[in-house]
Amino acid sequence: MGGNGGTGADKRPNAQLGSWFERSGWSKGELARQVNRRARQMGAHHVSTDTSRVRRWLDGEQPREPIPRILSELFSERFGCVVGVEELGLRAAHRSPSVSGVDLPWAGPQTVSLISEFSRSDLMLARRGFLGTSLALSAGPALIEPMQRWLVPAPAGPAGDARPAAAPDRSKRATQLSQPELDLLEATTVMFRQWDAQCGGGLRRKAVVGQLHEVTDLLQESHPERVSKRLFKIAAELAELAGWMSYDVGLQPTAQKYFVLALHASKEAGDRPLGSYVLSSMSRQMIHLDRPDDALELIHLAQYGSRETATPRTQAMLYAMEARAYASMGQPSKVKRAVRMAEDTFADVSPGEPEPDWIRFFSEAELNAENAHSYRDLAYVAGRSPTYASLAHPVMERAVELFGKDDVHQRSYALNLIGMATVHLLQKEPEQCAALARQAIPLAKRVRSERVNTRLRKTVATASRTYEDVAEVAQLGEELSQALPETAPEAV
Repeated sequence: MGGNGGTGADKRPNAQLGSWFERSGWSKGELARQVNRRARQMGAHHVSTDTSRVRRWLDGEQPREPIPRILSELFSERFGCVVGVEELGLRAAHRSPSVSGVDLPWAGPQTVSLISEFSRSDLMLARRGFLGTSLALSAGPALIEPMQRWLVPAPAGPAGDARPAAAPDRSKRATQLSQPELDLLEATTVMFRQWDAQCGGGLRRKAVVGQLHEVTDLLQESHPERVSKRLFKIAAELAELAGWMSYDVGLQPTAQKYFVLALHASKEAGDRPLGSYVLSSMSRQMIHLDRPDDALELIHLAQYGSRETATPRTQAMLYAMEARAYASMGQPSKVKRAVRMAEDTFADVSPGEPEPDWIRFFSEAELNAENAHSYRDLAYVAGRSPTYASLAHPVMERAVELFGKDDVHQRSYALNLIGMATVHLLQKEPEQCAALARQAIPLAKRVRSERVNTRLRKTVATASRTYEDVAEVAQLGEELSQALPETAPEAV
């Protein structure tokens, strides 16, 4: 059965769905095949869609869940932006806020419960980001307004007062966590972060989610205030990392929910800089989804919330992300100002200053990478402007040089090789583009990152369309198809 929900003779063609469908370039048969494949991945084996069913949807028939959610996900991925169920002219099923929403209560017990519930569901299902059939991306005011409550002061009283009222199970050692045990939990988070940078989000995502779930078990016990805050900080870092890994492998709704939960946990930990880092990850996701206005709102919220507590390295990272948002909006003067602020602030970084592990990734290489991508994005927004491409070139080249000496951040090295290839494309240098993209292929094979694979394929596809007669480009396309054949995504 295909999920038929429409009845009556007064159906009208679904113009909204029809518009997205026409622009997608898909045939009815291809869309039906993608819906069936995605349904199988999420365990909805009862869904069996065909060309005639797709035609009825376009004619105005309202499909039952999970079809609307699947279509929203497919079109969002196709266009690189949030395409909600309502934007497709479809009716959304009622969704439980605890599972799908981002407007969640800002209180310790609920935060613990929500992280526990969500991580458990993720571990049980782990199907393309679908937790049941109800998970959806939020954007615009529905996302920004709830996140602004991050700045609202927490209720008075120690963090320990916010623990669940139920009597704790005294048989668990968690009630007497020692300093070495807490140190080990933090060291494990650092290790997971290194694995992500080196191997991509697809290799250890489930392990991170599992560790996060274990920490929420600890948080349901009674602890002294300092221990509770430290556990919330660990939970926030793990939730952010689970979100980042989900984002890296293409599970966008799942990533967003983890980011939101991480922000809640960072508030319980009383760690404003960590919260600003979580917001920067959310901003990066919004840029990826072509929502630069939302990205900018999130970055400004992060900057305002941590202006008195963030280190120069964190502030520089936020300025660099602000530049990325302005670049996607096509505002060159604001891009240049933010890039300059990022560079000037980074110059204030003291090598010996103690900093949390989560910000250590923002090195000179990363600073150059972000600023180069800002200029590169400006070039595209400005109609493939050679002026901005020339600004991007030396900065991206420096990022590639620095990442080439780094054995840990292999995904960043791959992404910047691809970024350098796109700069050469903008400068109408197909041979150089092919050479850089070819260097990225073995890295892409080693790093389990859908972002790397997608960007590499898009860059090579663009080069092939534009320079199909250039031998190096034609050969590159064949090499890529053999090295990274497109297959159905795996559950992670």
